[in-house]
Amino acid sequence: MSKDLAAHQMSSSMDSLLALDSIIQSALGPEIPEDLYSKILIALTEAVNNAILHGNQNDARKKIYLNIRESGDYYEFTITDEGSGFDYRHLPNPTDPENITKINGRGVFIMKNLSDYLDFQDNGKTVILKFCKQTSPAFS
Repeated sequence: MSKDLAAHQMSSSMDSLLALDSIIQSALGPEIPEDLYSKILIALTEAVNNAILHGNQNDARKKIYLNIRESGDYYEFTITDEGSGFDYRHLPNPTDPENITKINGRGVFIMKNLSDYLDFQDNGKTVILKFCKQTSPAFS
């Protein structure tokens, strides 16, 4: 059984990144383990930052939508921007030697490695992140 915990519409500004901490704490409550909370905060910061910079191109008129759900053994976060999307199937590997010194290109890598499940929908305009409440992943 799934339960909606929160729905937020945010501006395409860096202020939205600052609000994530309180949004997550308010939705998930104080009982969430610190290591899980840290993974969620870092991955969501990357997702919202990508939505602001790459999806909405820093256009303050465009919004970012964040939905938080609890479903069984995991938390699900859906982040949608109003951009045109991107080709998420062909991203360069940031750990390749030619990419190591680049200042960009690590956001999706970080989200993938911190979450238990990562998916893109709507041509990359929507990212879905899932985090298991327990330490063993429920997704393959």
